[in-house]
Amino acid sequence: MWKKTATTILASSLLLTGILTGCGSNNNADSGSNKQVEINVWAMGDEAKSLPQIADEFMKENPDIKVNVQALPWANAHDKLLTAVASKKGPDVIQMGTSWIPEFANAGALLDLTPLVDQYPEFKEDQFFEGAVNTTKYDGKIVGVPWYTETRVLFYRTDLLKEAGYEQAPKTWDELRDAAKKLAARGQGKYGITIDMKEQSLAFMFARQNGSKLLDDQNKPLFNRPEFVEAVVYLDGFFQDGSAPIDLGLDAVQGLSGEGIVPMFISGPWNINLIKTQAPDLEGKWAVAPLPTKKNNTSLLGGSDLSVFQYTEHKDEALKFIQYMSKPETQIKWMQLTKSLPTNLKAWDDPSLNDDPNYQALKEQLKNSEPMPMLTTFEETAQTFLKSFERIVRGGADVQSEMDTFNAEAEKILSK
Repeated sequence: MWKKTATTILASSLLLTGILTGCGSNNNADSGSNKQVEINVWAMGDEAKSLPQIADEFMKENPDIKVNVQALPWANAHDKLLTAVASKKGPDVIQMGTSWIPEFANAGALLDLTPLVDQYPEFKEDQFFEGAVNTTKYDGKIVGVPWYTETRVLFYRTDLLKEAGYEQAPKTWDELRDAAKKLAARGQGKYGITIDMKEQSLAFMFARQNGSKLLDDQNKPLFNRPEFVEAVVYLDGFFQDGSAPIDLGLDAVQGLSGEGIVPMFISGPWNINLIKTQAPDLEGKWAVAPLPTKKNNTSLLGGSDLSVFQYTEHKDEALKFIQYMSKPETQIKWMQLTKSLPTNLKAWDDPSLNDDPNYQALKEQLKNSEPMPMLTTFEETAQTFLKSFERIVRGGADVQSEMDTFNAEAEKILSK
């Protein structure tokens, strides 16, 4: 099925003015001779439902600005943003998932913040993790400010790893493979690690750890080169030797719980709170560690940025709100409300993060985390890889041949 993008929608001759009645950015509330400027903020997911609490504090400090927050389900947010792009009527401030930045920046929907950085010191790159900054750039322009972040780390059962001979988390690819085999050897129905076959970034992450650039200087794929192929062989090996289950029917926290059917998995920081709430019996028996290293241990960086809608009529007020959201003290409040990790480096000095070993492991990994290539077509490319990986794991397809085919398909996608 043809997938609509922000660029194609913007280029369409259909003018959708009026569809977003009430969502525009030209509402001012009169207060005698003064006008209170209203700005509209679109944010996504359950986390966004907490944003009004932060907005209230912003309004106390800025009584001349009224912030209206609209929480959008992630499932509907993309299409709603497309409509806003087409009609040129939408929010003043937009939460952008990091993987969406290329599409909407390419459509010209996001304000270029590059000339404004000196005016807003909170936007300067040295305030944030380098990987988070890289998510905000497109075509040489800064089109967003890092808001909250996440990365992938290793979750593991400390007690079961110790029984397998590991006092600490595996630190290399070889150790991870060895530990997984030893854990799987505990008996029938036991495994070592979960390899999520629906995690589209996993192979690209491991390929980077093996030295792959993923793309050359002309953005042509390098997915059939040895660095990438070896990473796919490595991941497939966990399935082939029985260390990783196929279609087990348990989520990662369930696999970690109880007797530890699967004592290791790679995932993001949201699982910290899930383990604490869903598996309280594991207290003191699990931990988080940076990913094991091959040539490096580069992980995936995701999260969300805040951008100003290109067609806002209240640019200064929108920028002031993002400036407030970028402050370390605001980001700590946001983390306390939503468990989202701050992008601002100074926020990590807060005791709630600085004194927690699991969050310190995340901080260490965030220093070596990067987003997927910031290209409008990379998400489609990554989804195409999953089909190839499925054929390798389930069908026993030759890895090199499958990667040759995938590379050819990826080159067509990336050249669109």
